[in-house]
Amino acid sequence: MRKVYILLFCLSLFFNTALHAQDEWIIKADKIDPANYYGITVANGMIGIVSSPEPFKVKNVVLAGAYDLYGRGRVSNFLNSFNLLNMYLEINGRRIDAKNISNFKQELDMQHAAFTTTFDYGDDASVKYTYYSLRQLPFTVLMDISITAKKPINITAASVMEAPDALREVQNYYNEIDRPHVTISLLTSTAKSPTGKLQLCASNTFLFSEPHGQEPRVIHEMWDSNMHLMKFSKAIGAGETYQYAVAGSSITSAHDADPLNQAERLTMFAKLEGRDRLIRYHTNAWAELWKSDIKIDGDPQVQQDVHSMLYHLYSFSRAGTAYAPSPMGLSGLGYNGHVFWDADLWMYPALLVLHPEIAKSLVEYRYQRLVAARQNAFAHGYKGAMFPWESADSGVEETPVWALSGPFEHHITADVALAAWNYYCVTQDKQWLREKGWPILAATADFWASRVERNGPGQYDIKDVVAADEWAENVDNNAFTNAAAIANLQFATAAAKILGMQADPDWQLVAQNIPILKFPDGVTKEFATYKGEGIKQADVNLLAYPLKTITDVAQVKKDLEYYDSRIPNEGTPAMTQGIFALLYSRLGNGDKAYHWFKEAYEPNLNPPFRVIAETKGGTNPYFATGAGGIIQSLLMGFGGLDITDKGIVQIKSKLPSNWHSLTITGVGPDKKTYVVK
Repeated sequence: MRKVYILLFCLSLFFNTALHAQDEWIIKADKIDPANYYGITVANGMIGIVSSPEPFKVKNVVLAGAYDLYGRGRVSNFLNSFNLLNMYLEINGRRIDAKNISNFKQELDMQHAAFTTTFDYGDDASVKYTYYSLRQLPFTVLMDISITAKKPINITAASVMEAPDALREVQNYYNEIDRPHVTISLLTSTAKSPTGKLQLCASNTFLFSEPHGQEPRVIHEMWDSNMHLMKFSKAIGAGETYQYAVAGSSITSAHDADPLNQAERLTMFAKLEGRDRLIRYHTNAWAELWKSDIKIDGDPQVQQDVHSMLYHLYSFSRAGTAYAPSPMGLSGLGYNGHVFWDADLWMYPALLVLHPEIAKSLVEYRYQRLVAARQNAFAHGYKGAMFPWESADSGVEETPVWALSGPFEHHITADVALAAWNYYCVTQDKQWLREKGWPILAATADFWASRVERNGPGQYDIKDVVAADEWAENVDNNAFTNAAAIANLQFATAAAKILGMQADPDWQLVAQNIPILKFPDGVTKEFATYKGEGIKQADVNLLAYPLKTITDVAQVKKDLEYYDSRIPNEGTPAMTQGIFALLYSRLGNGDKAYHWFKEAYEPNLNPPFRVIAETKGGTNPYFATGAGGIIQSLLMGFGGLDITDKGIVQIKSKLPSNWHSLTITGVGPDKKTYVVK
């Protein structure tokens, strides 16, 4: 019997250790296969840096808001900016590469938004470098390098500025600014975007640890019109650690009227701030963001995954802008960097609950493009404002012509209105509602009043649309489109009442006569000719959340059980299962909710950092849309948070049986804490 107890104790100790071995903040990659490597992004809502499996390389640098026509049809595309953090290191005259190093490891510290790589170079040296997309400086990045000599060595370290292939008319500059207390070496490049629409600029400088006057001499080399570098050499004694850094800024004429000079000024600013202050202020900014967090007791791997999702949502957006994230955020050029309903319906609600000041930027993006939406409605013969399915910098329709979503996926207009209304609900900001929310709500309501076909009482039909379930093209009376239109009309009417304004009485008339179709057995029908086919995305189930068109528990359950069996094993995006998880938790079935929660993202993960792809087996991470949907399942599902016209409240929900508790901190403008046990 004693042996049994000892065995049970050892097993308990093993599992307990395994359970707590997973760090909630740090994702480690100890075994890296370059052929099966999906980079992870360090970003600050404006500039994104994507990791590489090559030492001293980053895959690409992406800037929010930088678009031009090139390469992929007649619509705008995200641009890669100058890769201002590519470097090389020579030790004793030999260039370091992936073939002559060992113990190559990488890790992302999500708490501090820092990406670190370490490796050994034979018995000569150990190398560590960490880079940051500085949260306090939207256009500035920092790479911090330390080299520990195992025996006396000589190093040559270079910062290499290379222009992406799509850019043209590249011009390279090198300048040294001498002052009595500092010398600033500026490696600068500028180029035109493919059509010449934008000027893209980047500049960087070395930050040395030696006192002024004792720094290494910096040498500039021009290789060709697309590449130049600056470098220095240094002798390091056995057992010594030598530290230096590179700070750089990247900006375009989409962000500043004088990007070339501004890039250099911002780099000089970073140089004079110094490494320690740059890292300290960056760390403090992320500490503020993480005051709004989701804490799960009892599931360490899920806790880490949830932190990764929040980290990416925070990284891909920021307060004080008029930008909204694309489905892949700042992780690359996926979906051309365009803005879809992914921003308004999937990422936005999580940001709204946890950081209303960031969410405001996403609504501001739509408000500033309201004129273009009005023109789009006019072109289609409608009144009010018709928002484009794919939007970029100007707000005109950017969907490729071969895709039917552009002219037909009209629910996007109601999605924008829902986001605007929910911003008021959470913040209760009547001045914002009057100045920004009301123009959006009124113009979108006018659109729906003109969009319906008035075929008698209860038959104000909305025909010929692409459904939220995008496998359903050119269908009539789609459940989500119709319900979203009804909600849009009702929100506009409610906003008018709050503001003491006169609502168009036609809005309510139209809202009361748009049909929501049902099968004979009472299940809500996805569209007029729907016969039970497989669905790509949640559609009918969105009527229970977020629209709240259907509130009867029996009806919600009936619709959920019908449609959760119509999701195929492949080809569906993560947010669909996230909605199922949310609704099952609200219905009191925590374990079934947990099944769908895990199903939403685990089959979509790619190595070595568990980055989420859009679909199972997909290879296009990072899918921020899916992260937004899954985070909603935690906040509004398991956490029971609900956005109402009186603010955020908490309703009944059910946790999975293996979770001890769920704690949500920093909720809403008052930064409240909510706990579910």
